This record gives sequence, structure tokens and C-alpha cells, in this order.
Amino acid sequence: MVSREEVVKSVPQKGFFGHPKGLLSLFFTEFWERFSYYGMRAILIYYMYYEVTAGGLGMERSTANSIMAIYGSLVYMSGIIGGWIADRLLGTTKTVFYGGVLIMFGHIVLAFPGGTTPLFISMALIIIGTGLLKPNVSSIVGDLYSESDVRRDSGFSIFYMGINMGAFIAPLIVGTVGLEYNFHLGFGIAAIGMAFGLIVFLITKKKYLGLAGSFAPNPLGKEERKKVITRISIAVLVVLIVGFILVQQGIMTFDVFTMTVSILGIVIPTLYFIVMYRSEKTTADEKSRLLAYIPLFVAAMMFWAIQEQGSSILAQYADERVDLMIGSFEISPAWFQSLNPLFIIAFAPVFAWFWVKLGDRQPSTPKKFAYGLFFAGLSFIVMIIPAYVNGTESLVSPWWLVLSFFLVVLGELLLSPVGLSTTTKLAPAAFAAQTMSLWFLTSASAQAINAQVVKFYSPENEILYFGVIGVIALGLGFVLFIFTPLIQKYMRGVK
Repeated sequence: MVSREEVVKSVPQKGFFGHPKGLLSLFFTEFWERFSYYGMRAILIYYMYYEVTAGGLGMERSTANSIMAIYGSLVYMSGIIGGWIADRLLGTTKTVFYGGVLIMFGHIVLAFPGGTTPLFISMALIIIGTGLLKPNVSSIVGDLYSESDVRRDSGFSIFYMGINMGAFIAPLIVGTVGLEYNFHLGFGIAAIGMAFGLIVFLITKKKYLGLAGSFAPNPLGKEERKKVITRISIAVLVVLIVGFILVQQGIMTFDVFTMTVSILGIVIPTLYFIVMYRSEKTTADEKSRLLAYIPLFVAAMMFWAIQEQGSSILAQYADERVDLMIGSFEISPAWFQSLNPLFIIAFAPVFAWFWVKLGDRQPSTPKKFAYGLFFAGLSFIVMIIPAYVNGTESLVSPWWLVLSFFLVVLGELLLSPVGLSTTTKLAPAAFAAQTMSLWFLTSASAQAINAQVVKFYSPENEILYFGVIGVIALGLGFVLFIFTPLIQKYMRGVK
């Protein structure tokens, strides 16, 4: 087994803004992967609920919002599969590549006209592909640094900026093409973006990544592998057969499926914590750090429950409640999806510099999470104001939506890149990639819950909707802030 020190030594440690050269490879791989994903997502909600005559599928808005939430939940929930495959079978680099291939084919399916069947086939491919790629590419970033390297949080912030550069450009290009010309042409551009990401990864990984991600840290033995693969194959076959029968009998309706995923969003991470905590491969210090990770997980879940509504509830808000005319120029509702990554691009370098400047004087991880929740709560509280002042019948200024996205981005920069970094530091050694999958389950669980929550939104009750969710986030942030010293104690020296 190759040690972590050997992995770090195999990676060129300078060459990309003072960071390992491998960060350059992963930066641009994620740039193009996020271009494809966020480009597709910028027009997906509109594709589902626009009338057939406008090139859409003509779904009910509440149904489209629930599908968006379930889709997002399953995308991140599938990270469990990707983490396990990387840890036990392939290593992270191979898993990332195969995931990118599946994502590309998922976008290709949507590039051709069809009804709901191609939509769900495409979603299935992208769900599995993203599960293989996303947690593992972040795990490789962690492999580039030693545990004591002070550049670690800064490196994740730079990596996070690369993600959002792709996410910023995508809605402007794919959103414009999809809404102004043709939805399927927009989805085709997303497929091209993922193809670019695969090319970048293949060309640069050997030169810049060294041994990072090249081996499975907890591989299955030959006999054990045969047994596990056989059991998984049988389980998948049984699930498909039972699912087909339930659908045919009318038992597995969309509402039942949505509720099932919502329940799994809570049950799966709970079981994950239990398995890792009780494992003989988890040391006493690692068990203590897992306990410290639980309140951070809950806080992140609350944060993403708000942030992820940017592509569903706020996208619908932009389409129906916002005055899209600026003088004689009409903006596209899809362009609002570029606000989140735009603000991250602008402020991620500032945050990265700030953490390095503060060094050991920077706020602890739990406090950063608490501040993140405060900003997330405020991003929904401000959405009350235009409806309270002018009612829900008139169109509102686009600047309210800009302010909401800005506030949630401040929270995201406090919580998300720090959460990625902290996860790699708190992870038990035997569950390295799988713990990164657990981090992405914060978003999966949030969106699984959102699948039920978004049904309550309508322009008529938006004051109550935004107000209740915003207040809950503020309250949870305050509780986390109060219990920071106790959480820090359980982190056993991890700052």
C-alpha cells in the first residue's frame, strides 16, 4: 500500500499559483464538468414546465420543482456509489473518468427531441455519472496536500473557483441557446462541454497528478470482489424487477417515489455514520471526529436546502415574478443562474487570501458554518420585502433576486470550500473517498427534503414560505455558534 507521504511527494508541489500542478488538471476538469451540468440545469426547469408549443414538456410547475429537487438529491446521493467504487475497486482517477463518460452520454440523450422517457434516461445517466465523478475529483484535491499543509483550505477555494467559472459561463451560453432557439440544441452544447472536460483530464493526469488517486485505499480481495459484485448484481436486478411491477400496478406513483427518496435522504447518511463509527478500522480519534462532523453535516444540509432552491423556486420566481426588462433590453430568466458562480468567482480569491492571511487566527470550522447559515437565512428573509411592500401581483425589480443570490454566496464561501477541506481532514483513513461522498450527501438530504417543501411555494404565500425557512436557518446557525467549543473539542486537534 502506498503511503500518503509517497502520494504527496509524487505530485509536483509548485507551479499553479503556488499550489501543486495537479490542482491545474483538476481545476479545468471540473470547469468543463460544471459547464455541462449547470448549463443543462439552467434550462431544465423551463424545459419541463413550458408548454409543448414552446418546446417544453408541459408539466405542472409544482411537479417540475419536485423533479428538480429529487434529481438533485439523487445526483449527490449517488456519490455513495462513486465513493465506494473508488475506495474498494478502481481508485479515484479511473472512477472520475468513467463518471465523465456517463455524464456526456446523458446530455447527448437530451440533445435529441423526445418526451419524458428520454428525460428520465438522461437523468439516470447523469445521476450515476456525477456520483462517480464529483466526490472523487474533490478527494484527489485532498491527496495533493499533506495534512499539515497550510495551503489546503486555500487550494480548495481555488478549486472551487474553477468549478464556478464553468458554472458562470454555462447559463449565459446554454441558457440563451436553449430559451431563445431550441432546448435540445442547448443540451447538446452541455454534452460538448463534458467532452472537453474528459479530454483535459486524460491529457494532464499522468503528468500532474502523480500517484494521487491511482490506487484503491481499501481494496477488495479477489474472492471478496467476486462475492460483492455478484450480490450487487442480484440486488440491482431485484430492485429493477420489483420497481417495474410496482409501476405497472400503479403502486409506485411519482408522489410515492418522491416520498421514498425524501426518507432515504435522512436514512442513508444516518446509516453511513453508524457503519463508519462502528467499523474496527476506525480509530478512537477518528470516531470522535465523526461525532464532531454530525452537527456540521446538519448545518450544511440546512444551508443547501436554501442554496439549491436557486435552480427551482428562484428560477420560477425569475420567470414569473421579476421584471425582465432593463430599459429596452430583455434579460433571460436563465441568466440569473449565473449570479451564484459570478459572485463566487469575484470573492473566492478574497476568501482564499483571507484564510491564509489569518493563518491560525481564523475562525474555527464550526463558526464558519454558523456564519454561513446566517447569510443563507438572510438570503430568504430579504425575499419577503418586495412582496410585503408591493404585494404579489406586480413584477419586482431584478435587484432583489441579485441581493438574495449575493447573500447566499457569502454563506457558501464560508461553508462549502471549508466543508470540503474539513471532510478530508476528519475522514477515517479507511473511508477517505466515502466520507467525501458523505459530504455531498448534505446536498442530497437537503434536496430530498426540498422535494416535499417546494410543493408549498406559490406567489400568494411567498412571504410565509421564505420567512419560515429563513428563520429556521438563522436559529440553527445561532445554536451551532453556541456549541462551537464542544464541537471543536471532539474534532481532536483538527482546526
